[in-house]
Amino acid sequence: MSGSPYTDLDRPPLSAARLRRALLAPDGPWRRLDLRTETGSTNADVVEAARAGEPEGLVVVAERQNTGRGRRGRAWQSPARAGIATSVLLRPGEAVAERGWLPAPATGYGWLPLLAGVALVEAVTRLTELDAALKWPNDLLIGDAKCAGILAEAVPGPAPDQPPAIVLGIGLNVTLRADELPENPTGLPATSLQLAGAAATDRDPLLRALLRSLADWYDRWRSAGGDAVASGLRDAYLAACATVGRSVRVLLPGGDELTGTATGVDPDGRLVVGTPAGPRALAAGDVLHLR
Repeated sequence: MSGSPYTDLDRPPLSAARLRRALLAPDGPWRRLDLRTETGSTNADVVEAARAGEPEGLVVVAERQNTGRGRRGRAWQSPARAGIATSVLLRPGEAVAERGWLPAPATGYGWLPLLAGVALVEAVTRLTELDAALKWPNDLLIGDAKCAGILAEAVPGPAPDQPPAIVLGIGLNVTLRADELPENPTGLPATSLQLAGAAATDRDPLLRALLRSLADWYDRWRSAGGDAVASGLRDAYLAACATVGRSVRVLLPGGDELTGTATGVDPDGRLVVGTPAGPRALAAGDVLHLR
């Protein structure tokens, strides 16, 4: 049994056949599911597929990532079958006549990683009975520890006038033990669902719940023309966001930083921070919650 995925009984392998039966349907957004024993990065795999013309609805799941990426080039890795590593391909700029979807404006694409966060919170809280929250823009928190991260990447269309594809990647720590947790350069401690005392740590129902919730919120957002307010997405995000109302320090992409109070998220998905110089709306940055 050496090398068998069944040698660690706490970490059974996923079944591609069961996942496909549960998730792929003509009336849903997921059209193809690729389960890989190991890959460098599920996001990189889906980006490559998008560049090759893959239609919307591809889901790539890996039992193990060996060069997974987070924001700012950070590594996101875990032992085999100890977490969920998945990426999906969306083409929000394309009309889908059978679903009544018009092309969503590119100005709303910034909501897609936040949409993934809402879906992730729903899945985790429903199945694990843990209190989960979001740190803007892309971290799932259990208490004050990071349990998951989300990475969104835009893939340019083949011509300048064609809309980009969006790849959403989600990495969730499920059964990682204390000595297996990744280090975080921002100082935010890491945890896993198991370490946090989750009522359930079976990855199969967790992954199903995540992808179903993601599909549901994407349908709402597309049906509302990419409007986060009309779809209810903005309200759902604010209800799940632990950043709003907190004192924060934000490390900006250019190397600067600012400190203030996070007062809200604007209609474009930007974090609004009140500073001594007035409110600032931020489209990107590393947020540190201050006590």
